[in-house]
Amino acid sequence: MTDTPTPAADARTMHIGDLAEATGLSQRTIRHYDEVGLLPATTRSEGGFRIYTESDLQRMFVIRSMKPLGFTLEEMAELLDTVDALAADTTDPDARTRLSEFIAQAEQKRAKLALNLSRADSFIQDLRGK
Repeated sequence: MTDTPTPAADARTMHIGDLAEATGLSQRTIRHYDEVGLLPATTRSEGGFRIYTESDLQRMFVIRSMKPLGFTLEEMAELLDTVDALAADTTDPDARTRLSEFIAQAEQKRAKLALNLSRADSFIQDLRGK
């Protein structure tokens, strides 16, 4: 049985289980991202199964990277929109500004995580010293 509609013949496609395995995320998480519109399946098979492409996989890696930094679903969607805008027009000044803002936010969030990790390491060392 063939999938309808079919993504471009040269595009690698995968089902949700393949996407979950490739990203280390659960199928439930991926379904949630689909339901909230963050990563809708590129297409569906005749049987209704989600079909994802290499592009979807790359988007999921962006989403997965943002999650530990504490970005909200809305912020994730905004960043993905920004990345899409830059893919269409690399000189879009508004998109460039938004991307710079996201970079600054990510740097701040990473610094906070690094500080917390350092404190946790120190705490563990203190405990080991007792």
